[in-house]
Amino acid sequence: MIHPSAIIHPKAQLDSSVEVGPFSVIGEHVTIGRGTTVGSHTVIDGWTRIGEDNRIFPLASVGGVPQDLKYKGEKTWLIIGNRNIIREFATLQPGTVTGIGETVISDDNLFMAYCHVAHDCVIGNRVIMANGSTLAGHVTVEDYAILGGLSAIHQYVRIGESAMLSGGAMVGQDVPPYTIAAGDRARVRGLNVVGLRRRGFSAECIATLKKACRILIFSKLRVADALARIRSELPAQPEVVHFIEFIEKTERGICR
Repeated sequence: MIHPSAIIHPKAQLDSSVEVGPFSVIGEHVTIGRGTTVGSHTVIDGWTRIGEDNRIFPLASVGGVPQDLKYKGEKTWLIIGNRNIIREFATLQPGTVTGIGETVISDDNLFMAYCHVAHDCVIGNRVIMANGSTLAGHVTVEDYAILGGLSAIHQYVRIGESAMLSGGAMVGQDVPPYTIAAGDRARVRGLNVVGLRRRGFSAECIATLKKACRILIFSKLRVADALARIRSELPAQPEVVHFIEFIEKTERGICR
């Protein structure tokens, strides 16, 4: 059902099952898939493609002009997958031509109130961004990561799979997969054991990752030497391989 007070551009493409609440505004280049609901007083604009069964709560701003002074109205995209929850006052913005040209959000994510996803970010699946957490431009967040309330992520930083940031964390460097980071400026404090158990990781796998984390963070070795030691001492199970490869690809360094 589309409320009669909603303003929807005639060229916007909405599935017949989409619900739009009172006083919402949907722009010309927006596509919204089956089963998605849009709350009241929400604005969806720009070249924005939204998948199926998403829930967008009142007063969210989706697809608005990026907060990048270099942006001059170019055709860039915000692409949102399926079953995402976007709560009140969240702001999700498209890419820029100086970045990858799109902001990509995959499936089953939760963006709590006042979250901000800036231009050219890439977010995986089942990510939770708690209230007021903020991504600057060009940030990558891998699957199952949890960003605590009021945490802030610097441009080009990567947050690894199943990593967890404490509330108020100020993150200026990459956070390795499966770890917990906290503080200003954030440092890795250990392995996200509770999160891994909840995902069903075996006790053996968790023990191995804990050893890898200790070698990286607490051995005081240079990163390259720590990774060499991890390779030589620990089995090459997929999670360890991902841990190593993530760190090897860092451009901003690892917060440790």
